[in-house]
Amino acid sequence: MAPGLLKFLSSIGKLVVCSLIWAGWSHHWVSKRKYHFIIPADANWDRQISADVILGRNDHLLHGLIHSNGFGHLVMLRGRNGGSAALSGRDIMDIWDRLCSSLRARAVSVVDLSQKRSLDLRLLLSVAHGETWFTRWGFSLARGCFSVSTLTYAASVEALAALPVDYLRSRHVRRVVNIYRRLSNKPLVTVREFLHCLLDWKHLEPPLSLPPVKTCTRLQFMLPKPSVIKRHRQQPCQRFEDVVDLLHCRWSKKRLLNAAEVVVDRLLEHGNGAEMTRQAVRDAARGAIGDTGLLDFVIKSLGDTIVGNYIVRRVPDAETRVLHFSLEEYEESTPAPLDVEVECTPSPPVVRWPSILEVERDLRAVYRAMVEACSEAAQSVLDCKHWVKWWGLGDESDDQLRFFVEWQPKPWEAAELTRPMPPGEIVVVPLHASMGELLVESEHALRDTYCFFEEFQAEVLHGIAGEKWDPVMLGGAESGDTISVYGNGADMETGLRCQGGLDLWEVRCVCGARDDDGERMVACDACDVWHHTRCVGIADSEQVPPLFLCVLCGGALMAAGQINS
Repeated sequence: MAPGLLKFLSSIGKLVVCSLIWAGWSHHWVSKRKYHFIIPADANWDRQISADVILGRNDHLLHGLIHSNGFGHLVMLRGRNGGSAALSGRDIMDIWDRLCSSLRARAVSVVDLSQKRSLDLRLLLSVAHGETWFTRWGFSLARGCFSVSTLTYAASVEALAALPVDYLRSRHVRRVVNIYRRLSNKPLVTVREFLHCLLDWKHLEPPLSLPPVKTCTRLQFMLPKPSVIKRHRQQPCQRFEDVVDLLHCRWSKKRLLNAAEVVVDRLLEHGNGAEMTRQAVRDAARGAIGDTGLLDFVIKSLGDTIVGNYIVRRVPDAETRVLHFSLEEYEESTPAPLDVEVECTPSPPVVRWPSILEVERDLRAVYRAMVEACSEAAQSVLDCKHWVKWWGLGDESDDQLRFFVEWQPKPWEAAELTRPMPPGEIVVVPLHASMGELLVESEHALRDTYCFFEEFQAEVLHGIAGEKWDPVMLGGAESGDTISVYGNGADMETGLRCQGGLDLWEVRCVCGARDDDGERMVACDACDVWHHTRCVGIADSEQVPPLFLCVLCGGALMAAGQINS
């Protein structure tokens, strides 16, 4: 941290609250001071609020935490959807990022659980843009849960992004993608292209008139093509008397002709030229023709036939395929039309500009279809929620030397440590400083920063050569190197040693995890080894059983039972 940071932080009032709450970096030494930076959501944010109350609330627009060693954690960030009237999430994140840079933070972690309308943004934005929301500020993947590596994460993102949209099983997605293809004049082949288009679409203003569909090479299959339609002349009509002569039935010709005249009369009563369904014609003629078999036979035989001075037309409906009957006046002098070929270009279908609600609906549909199509890759991306941003030493040209100083424990002290060694503390000395001054500054840095080293006395530096009066620049170490310090006085009895506590646990899950990644775990009652509940078949909605045995212990118990039996 920059010199004078404590004085500065103490002067900015109640937005900074000291606490011993742990937030990330569980293997680090416990810092003496932790500073909370809070922008409350309450309109009366300037009123006096106790530390316990303000730290316990979950409606802050911003809640960030920085330890006195320069490591921090972004606890909470809420933009306009979270209650901010003036600042967007991007504005608040800019404030936090500049604050961390000004205070020379070393690293800041964040657990990305952000959602918007039930969509996980770390999955949606990774597939659509190739990066998460926090990546824009320099955050990178710290570690994946369930032993998901960085390579697995990158491969999963690319697998989801390269999914062809037309191969998704959702009919809704396959239908609406053609609408966006026409309006954007883009092929939108992959899921990444389609999601990127939908996310940008929410910020577009609808044009006064929809743009014409351009003849893009890759969109030719969507455009209506000119076609030659051959219009056939109508089938030659025959008189019903001639048709009856060719029919073989049990009714006489006279009865058939009388029944046909009844059908024509009912069509005339309905209206000349108006259409009637087959059932309507049958119901209308049923009163005059008692024999339903005769009536059905005549109706079936009528079609492009001449009865009296009328032509009975029979045409099936294009959608329902229901037969419709109508009448046309018959004129013998009217010549039958010849076959003609007409070239016509059908007009493209009218496409309506999607509204914001429709775009969000389509976005959710594509998201769900993508997860369904490649569920394992989607789960791998969702399991990567721990992100971190690292800052360099900074001000490397200000005529000062900076070193990472690590405490080197003695053998008996190392045996009592239950966690990996944390990174060294940054020590800044002038260019002309001596080895003795570097040793003193190293002691002060450890004692002022950590509870564990409150009584520490530095004795020897390793990794740099020279006596106490020799210049540091001649010791063979360059600015930015790591050196070790030996000494006495480390408080091995204090409970304030590591941020994550002194308990020693062993993680050996079937997924490959060897450390606590923040996910729900259960310990084997036989060997005390911890496993993810998800990996051993215990759903998050289920309670942990009162007795749990891992695969190794359970298998050994079963084998022992078989031997004894």
